[in-house]
Amino acid sequence: MATLPPETMRDLLSPYVSPSQLTDPLLEQLSTYLDLLLRWNARINLTAIRRPEEIVQRHFGESLFTATQLAHRLAEEAELLDYGSGAGFPGLPIQILLPRLRVTLAESQARKVAFLRETVRVLALKTEVWPRRVEEMAPSRRFDAVTLRAVDRMTLSLEAATDRVRDGGWLAALVGRDGQIPGAEEFAVPGSMHRRLWIGQNVPRGTFAAKTL
Repeated sequence: MATLPPETMRDLLSPYVSPSQLTDPLLEQLSTYLDLLLRWNARINLTAIRRPEEIVQRHFGESLFTATQLAHRLAEEAELLDYGSGAGFPGLPIQILLPRLRVTLAESQARKVAFLRETVRVLALKTEVWPRRVEEMAPSRRFDAVTLRAVDRMTLSLEAATDRVRDGGWLAALVGRDGQIPGAEEFAVPGSMHRRLWIGQNVPRGTFAAKTL
């Protein structure tokens, strides 16, 4: 039995994404993802958030909100890198909502890599898992969008993430209230007084001032 019934998940996610996008197949995939996350989180530290309802709002909802803001900026089969993916946020919910995107989850911690690979397998996603640091990718590898959220050393990570954005591509970062990316567009995250989503195109290096969530 699913941890949360579909209607509960629909209600929790409704501030973050339009009702028409909260289809039964999408909710089923997110429900499976939630169940996997809770089971693995009992053994390894994937997230400090324990309540299923809060996981749905903070992790799934904010990731889906990011997806909706990127959707009209990217081609359907664009390439997206989730930098420091952790338990898969925001990259996996973005992949679930926008299945034609070519998403790569970059995560260097072995236990989290194992979780990501199992989730991708169970959900039958085409997502790639990069099991090393982003800096170990070929220097020429670039993406149409790079996302990051709650990574260590956020300012340094933003600098490194910018190196992976193609010309004309997008950087999307979920940061704390005091974080900012000059020249990028700011979005208030639904349901939060503190978190912001910044999306910028051709963001220059050396312009960041960001705090983690």
